[in-house]
Amino acid sequence: MDMGKPLLFLLLLTSSSLIVIVSANFYNDVDITWGNGRGKILDNGQQLQLTLDHTSGSGFQSKNEYLFAKIDMQIKLVPGNSAGTVTAYYLSSQGSKHDEIDYEFLGNLSGDPYIMHTNIFAQGLGNREQQFYLWFDPTLAFHTYSVIWTTSQITFSVDGIPVRVFKNREKELNGVDNNYHYPKSQAMRIYSSLWNADDWATRGGLVKTDWSKAPFVASFSNFSATSSSSNLAGEEALDSSEEQKLQWVRKNYMIYDYCADTKRFPQGLPAECK
Repeated sequence: MDMGKPLLFLLLLTSSSLIVIVSANFYNDVDITWGNGRGKILDNGQQLQLTLDHTSGSGFQSKNEYLFAKIDMQIKLVPGNSAGTVTAYYLSSQGSKHDEIDYEFLGNLSGDPYIMHTNIFAQGLGNREQQFYLWFDPTLAFHTYSVIWTTSQITFSVDGIPVRVFKNREKELNGVDNNYHYPKSQAMRIYSSLWNADDWATRGGLVKTDWSKAPFVASFSNFSATSSSSNLAGEEALDSSEEQKLQWVRKNYMIYDYCADTKRFPQGLPAECK
């Protein structure tokens, strides 16, 4: 197959309500929404670059919305001294009671690891942060960052390795915690942006963006989406091998878990943490 040509495959399986979209052409999939030319689609639609300089960052959003989906994006993060910068990649609906599933990559000084920040909002309520170091240099090559969102759970994975699972516990927690909701009724678009957040991103804002290193560039490739009106077949509970990988990541690379932050929640951890 000639990967140099624009690709767009659409398979509609009406018996299972499953729509599979695999595309290698950003012209078909996204709109660059801000940045005044700092976001660019390259290589006949095969790659997309976002740029940040001292004037502005840039961003894009998907043309389609998804209600339950498997989303894959290959990303190569800003190399070198990326302190103060944030590369965001997330799904979100709109409005004050929006749902959102987040990856944010917090830049750092050269030689220090990126922090991969994850969060989940439902009905406008977030505060479900988990953070990880990566076990590779994410600036040297493209790596695949995925979200598998079904009616029963949300799985974050990196190069096919699960790093976080957030389960739908609404039935269990109904009447126990009125602040607990699960994203299940609002379709979401995919968004990505590269922006300056040196007031908080690196060491709590102690390390500022070095604009002499600008422009900062993050690259994107091989976007794909599998959208389903029901569950994603075969993408529910982790198998034993995936569960072992999940525990390996959490043991060795997790650096923050809201479910372990008793200082933040002195009146008791959120109900879904128990």
